[in-house]
Amino acid sequence: MAGYSVIIPVFNEEQNVQPLYERLTRVLIALGKPYELLFVNDGSRDRTLAVVKDLANSDRAVKYIDFSRNFGHQIAVTAGLHFSKGERIVIIDADLQDPPELIAAMDEKMNEGWNVVYAKRATREGESFFKKITAKIFYRILARVTSISIPVDTGDFRIMDRKVVNALNQMPEHHKFIRGMVSWVGFKQTFVEYNRQERLSGKTGYTFRKMLRFAFDGITGFSNMPLKLASYFGFFVSFLSFLLILYTLYSKYLLREAVPGWASIMVSILFIGGIQLICLGLIGEYLIRMDANLRQRPLYVVNESNLD
Repeated sequence: MAGYSVIIPVFNEEQNVQPLYERLTRVLIALGKPYELLFVNDGSRDRTLAVVKDLANSDRAVKYIDFSRNFGHQIAVTAGLHFSKGERIVIIDADLQDPPELIAAMDEKMNEGWNVVYAKRATREGESFFKKITAKIFYRILARVTSISIPVDTGDFRIMDRKVVNALNQMPEHHKFIRGMVSWVGFKQTFVEYNRQERLSGKTGYTFRKMLRFAFDGITGFSNMPLKLASYFGFFVSFLSFLLILYTLYSKYLLREAVPGWASIMVSILFIGGIQLICLGLIGEYLIRMDANLRQRPLYVVNESNLD
């Protein structure tokens, strides 16, 4: 297939699927090449799958993959990448915060010879101040601690050519961070700026817990800085402990004063113990990822699909 594959992960998006389909179809028809719309149902509990099936029955360009349960947004995108057939692959969410009409401008950039064109958010409408500020902080921390250049203020909304997707499909890790992986594979990349809209309907599937886990995946997947910080904390605490030992010996043998022991000892023990627990937790995050990859379980299980 020499045209476009549009990957759409969906989770409880029954109200958004039809409007998204209509807007995507208008854009892709105007581009004048064959296309497929690949919906990946990530364990939806509403009528999302039924709506997608109705579209598939009336339009052969609509394909779907139904997971056996919820495996997560990044895994749903990964499944779409695995099964996509187009030469140019678009990733877009179903909530219509990312306008499908921007695909035309992104495609024009691709015609200039770029391999990846991602959408960069100038503004974020309909989101709380807390989410905006935490997202801003996260992306800037990520840019500083990772060994690769991951663009700030971007999501997964982008268009890529086939060789980029082929490279992504060779990356077997279980804890996916797609935007970081796209940066890691390299090639020529640029962006189109846009204003992100408010969600059309429904509630986001990204709870605070999921966002926190997503942040951990991004940082631990592309940076060893947390492990280095654990080492720095260890040296820092050891240095403080050494100073405390010198002070104790000085007080006992030179000043001939008894050190008031209980409070200082308890503070020292709690401080050192807290640092140790933090370091063990950071090491544990990396071990969890190693364990998941060593088990070699499939990333997802498909319940049904209409793929050829």
